[in-house]
Amino acid sequence: MSPTKSSDITVDGNCQENHTATDECFTCFETCTLPKHIQEVALIQLRENESARKQAISSFRQWISKNADIQNVITDENFLLRFLRAKKFSLPMAQQMLLKYLNLRQRFSMYFMGLDCMIPSISELIDSGYMFVSPFRDNEGRRVIIGTAKGFDLRKYSNRDLGIAHIITYETLLNDEVNQVVGFTHFGDFDTITPAYITLFAPNEFATLIKWGEQSIPMRHKAIHLLNVPTPIKFAYDYFRSRISPKLSARMKIYNSLSELHEKLDKKVLPKEYGGEMPMAEMIRLWKKELLANREKLLALDNMRLLSDRNIITRKTKPEMNHSLIAGFDQINGSFRKLEVD
Repeated sequence: MSPTKSSDITVDGNCQENHTATDECFTCFETCTLPKHIQEVALIQLRENESARKQAISSFRQWISKNADIQNVITDENFLLRFLRAKKFSLPMAQQMLLKYLNLRQRFSMYFMGLDCMIPSISELIDSGYMFVSPFRDNEGRRVIIGTAKGFDLRKYSNRDLGIAHIITYETLLNDEVNQVVGFTHFGDFDTITPAYITLFAPNEFATLIKWGEQSIPMRHKAIHLLNVPTPIKFAYDYFRSRISPKLSARMKIYNSLSELHEKLDKKVLPKEYGGEMPMAEMIRLWKKELLANREKLLALDNMRLLSDRNIITRKTKPEMNHSLIAGFDQINGSFRKLEVD
């Protein structure tokens, strides 16, 4: 197994890599550079072929150019395809997801704007092993997002640092079209997490980020493997699962040992510290090279604007939904709000 390489996207003619809907050449098309076997996956799982791709992108760009509610939206194929693929080429659903994505970025700008991997606190947090991505793909061809809570010092880092570390990871990975098609695998070691971590977010904020995040960020989460989930935070885990879709919830698995984990996740994708072959420090070094290579693209996302949310379709909130869970979450928050971490 060798480290993965990001797809190189070729732009035809005079098209610019990050053109917007106001550009004269926004109707041009890029050559599909997906490997043959990934194109087959896209056809079977996403109903994607050359004709569907071109028609959907053309219609998507026209809709963006005429939409008075949005401004400076990126219209290169890589960006639009992440929404189309997440919604299996349903154009209306992809359009709604884009609006929700822009809304999420603006409503929670502290986590979604200024995605700069060179911010000292973010760079240090990644170095600590809090969140990085394995250079190896799993048996399904997916990149594996790795999180180890031991690197997050509550006295040193803020909820903004945590949020940016996550979103930088997701946005960087989405720049690779192979990832858009095959989706992502997650692995998290919760060994050092305590209830004090819950105080980083207000309950309603946490709930909204979870729900909106799943609905708005165009990622295909295919498997979530969790190790060493402490009993004291089981309540938070149950709360998280209550906020996500049943489909995603069913993809979450908890393991009590590495041997149990290795039965479901190829240990070669994991750091040496978890039974793999490559040391964590080397994985982090390679990941930071990817982050740096994508830095300008991530910063350019800040130019996009949602001017009105009037056309975002939302589900009606059920009054009884999660009242007991939120009450319990509030109680935990109150108990630990004044906790001084040793």
